[in-house]
Parts: sequence; structure tokens; C-alpha cells
Amino acid sequence: MAATSIKLRPWDSAEHLKTEEEMVLYLEACLEDGDAALIAHALGVIAKARGMTQLARDTGLSRESLYKAQSSEGNPEFATVMKVVKALGFQLHASPAA
Repeated sequence: MAATSIKLRPWDSAEHLKTEEEMVLYLEACLEDGDAALIAHALGVIAKARGMTQLARDTGLSRESLYKAQSSEGNPEFATVMKVVKALGFQLHASPAA
């Protein structure tokens, strides 16, 4: 019997964020976790889903610096995070912890 070969490809969350609501819910879930690296990654995933080139234009940052800031090795400054949040059309809100 011949072995069947299954071709797998890496999971890309950006491919599954189609609507504004899905993007907001994804970011909210990451914010609830509270892990700064996860939040930066989530912003990167949303940026990719929307289009990194447009985000670079809207923030005034290069695509390369955006990819680096949102990578697992990146540690973006808070000002960069806020530029990305604003360019994506999001607002961060504070509320008492449950």
C-alpha cells in the first residue's frame, strides 16, 4: 500500500479575521490575557489581515519596523503600540478588573 502524503501549511490567524468584529474580539481576548508579547502579536495579526502596507503609511513607520515590533523577538515602545492601535481604528479602554 502506498503512503499518502498530506501537505500541511502553517496556521495563519490573519486569514481568519474577516470582519471588524472578529478583529476586535481577537484583540480583546489578547488584552484580557495581559501578556504584552501576545498583545503586540495580535496587533500584528490584525495589521496583516487589514494590510501591512496601508498600516505603514498610516503610522509613518516602515513595514520592516512594524514586522519587527510585532514579532516574538520584538519589544515595541508603547508609542509604537499606540500608533498602531490608532491606525487600526481601535481605542484602548480601562475598566475595573472583575
